[in-house]
Amino acid sequence: MPADEAADEAIAVEVEGLTKSFGGKVVVRDLSMRVRRGQIYGFLGPNGSGKTTTLRMLCGLLTPDSGRGSALGYDIRTQNEEIKRHVGYMTQRFSLYQDLSIQENLEFVARVYGLANPVREARDAIERLGLVGREHQLAGELSGGWKQRLALGACILPTPELLLLDEPTAGVDPKARREFWGEIHKLAAQGMTVLVSTHYMDEAERCHEIAYIAYGVLLAHGTIHDVIQQSHLRTYSVSGPDLYSLSEKLLGLPGVDMVAPFGNSLHVAGRDGEALDRAVADFRNRPDLHWSVSQPSLEDVFISLMGKSRDNFQ
Repeated sequence: MPADEAADEAIAVEVEGLTKSFGGKVVVRDLSMRVRRGQIYGFLGPNGSGKTTTLRMLCGLLTPDSGRGSALGYDIRTQNEEIKRHVGYMTQRFSLYQDLSIQENLEFVARVYGLANPVREARDAIERLGLVGREHQLAGELSGGWKQRLALGACILPTPELLLLDEPTAGVDPKARREFWGEIHKLAAQGMTVLVSTHYMDEAERCHEIAYIAYGVLLAHGTIHDVIQQSHLRTYSVSGPDLYSLSEKLLGLPGVDMVAPFGNSLHVAGRDGEALDRAVADFRNRPDLHWSVSQPSLEDVFISLMGKSRDNFQ
């Protein structure tokens, strides 16, 4: 196989200049991104940033106003039916039948997909997802974590090559979230490509690569290390008395791009290190405050990015 064809085969999603508007408001603006096969790609950003709209364009549910893209080699504009046959899409809201049991829901989905043996496929999914013993429980009686596990099972019944997850663990407890992500990594290890939107920093850190989108614009992307390095943030951690009053004094000073409480300390950061040092110089001389240089966290980076983003619906 020629090198260029091999490179194309290794790419699951590629879009360039993707733009989508609703009611005159640009929701996704000139978005370009590339996702390799077998990768878990995290999609992060505040509410209303265009994450859901982007996922829907990738799976053929929405047509972009401009730009081009492909998912699994299929054109997202002209081959949306082919894309739908190879993509699993899990929405934010639980979309299975509340008054059917786990087994009945999975058998129904298997029949919708035209699988050869719906009963066996449902049984296999129940075993794979650790739902044995719950198969006759009504979906409406499940906790949030079990509902999400059932929804994931339904999405992967037809063994899609690409899985799109839209904030799949919102409102789910930490233990259930960890177990859910264990399943995601297992699927990726088996060759499935996963795009997942999330608000949780610990989930972002479980992804192979991430992209941060704010109000329709892609602001950062790459590995966690890359995104932190690209931020060029200089960060201090400061502890001492009355940190709330200190944060109020620091906010808005030239060179201070972010002030955020972290437990018993504040993180103070700026993209211009020299300007930041000038801004905090007097405060660093106070004997009641302890200042130390710290490595910026992913959350520091995202708070900083949000601070320089403009809400396109204001």
